[in-house]
Parts: sequence; C-alpha cells; structure tokens
Amino acid sequence: MIANTSFASRVDTLQIFSAVMQKNSNCLVITPDNYQINGTPYPVLYLLHGWSGNFAGWLTDAPQLRKHADQYGMIIVCPDGGYDSWYLDSPVDSSMRYDTYISQEVVSFIDYYYNTIKSPHGRAIAGLSMGGHGAITLAIKHMDVFGAAGSMAGGLDLRAWKKNEWDLKGVLGDPSAYWDNWVKASAVTLAERLKGKELPLIIDCGIDDFFLEANREMHRVLLELDYPHEYAERPGEHNGEYWGSAVDFQVLFFHKFFSPETVKN
Repeated sequence: MIANTSFASRVDTLQIFSAVMQKNSNCLVITPDNYQINGTPYPVLYLLHGWSGNFAGWLTDAPQLRKHADQYGMIIVCPDGGYDSWYLDSPVDSSMRYDTYISQEVVSFIDYYYNTIKSPHGRAIAGLSMGGHGAITLAIKHMDVFGAAGSMAGGLDLRAWKKNEWDLKGVLGDPSAYWDNWVKASAVTLAERLKGKELPLIIDCGIDDFFLEANREMHRVLLELDYPHEYAERPGEHNGEYWGSAVDFQVLFFHKFFSPETVKN
C-alpha cells in the first residue's frame, strides 16, 4: 500500500489474478476521502496506461488524480495492460487476453472488493495513447459494462502503423497475412457499432502528436455517423505533460456523466 499525506484519498496497490491469462497483474485503486464500505456506492473511472507503460504511470503524470477522487467522490482504478497488448484479446497469441481481463476480471474484482455502482451508469473508462484506443474499443464492445469512454492522444487507427507497428504484429499477426485482424481491431472501424446506441465519448489529442490524424479520422467517422461526442485538439505533443493536463477535462466530463441525474443503480 502506498501511503499518502498530501490528500485524504487512499491509494491501494493490489494484485489481480487473471484466470484467462493465468497470472497476477498490479493495479492502483484510488478511493476518495469520504469512502465508506457501506452506504451509497461510488462511481468508478478506469484509467488505462499507454504502450510500454504500466499501472503506476497515471499517478506519476497526473498526481492530481488523488484530489479529483476526493473532489468528485469517485473511485479511480488504474489496471495494468501489459507492455504492448493494446488491450486486445489477441487472435494470434492465446496468452494475451487483455480485453477479457479488463472488461470482466478487473471490473468483477473491483465490484466485489469495493463499494461501487455495479452498472454501466456508474462506470467509465479512459486512457492515454494505447490506453486511449483500449478505452474506446472496450467501451464500444462492452456497453453492458462501461457507460462512457474517453481517449487522450489515442492511437485510434491501428491500420496506419503496419510499418512502425508498435509491436502490433505480435498481437494481431503479420499484416500481410492477417490484415483483417488489424482492420477489425481499430477503434475507427468499431465506431460503426455505435449506430443507435448511447455511449458518451470524449476524445482529445495534441496538435503536434503523431496520432493526430488518427484522432481526426475518428472524429470524421463519428460526424459521418451523426454520433454526438466531444472532440478537442490542444497544443501539445505525445507526452506526459499533455495527458497529465488533458485528464483534468476528462475527469470533469465523467463527473458530469456520474451526476445523480445520470447514475441509476
């Protein structure tokens, strides 16, 4: 457990066992100062880290998350998504099942051990870079689990990276042989599933970020679908300074989603 004296919030460091991957993974859980194991349940924001990162990265880049947990009365969960999983259940590597791990095993663990709102109305998911892609795709595929989603500097179109592939070949297969895997896994392709659905989305990216065009493409696709969403481009590059600031806007977005008018048990 990590002791913290600057804020009243509490930060737990846990290990969550994955039955589908047969291993333990670390996870940070930030509970607000008013947290009580009984009584009114709390909404939960899941925050996913980026490529080559880990579960602890969010508190390094955005230590103010402790304050946000207090201020907005929410639990913030930072699970580990592996070095380069892209939060996918790999069709070519049976040992990589991070879609199932996050959407089923982590959520079930948190709901069991913490006083949470156990419905999509009380769960949101967001992430940076690889985690931005993970958050959007997991929410689209599991609208029965997550009620809102956000991406910060997200790699939302995997198809653009078959050369500088971010180790995607190991997750999706060689693009020359398994191109369909790359297409089906991309957030910009999965957006079609949003037709007729209600999944509040917030997407932002820095104007000097190498993922900017992918974010613009996602924005274009959502506009073409006439799907309501929040989209922003801000000064910044692909670094911790950018998403360490952008997360403040996203947390506020989710706080509004979690408002009493929205949350229903």
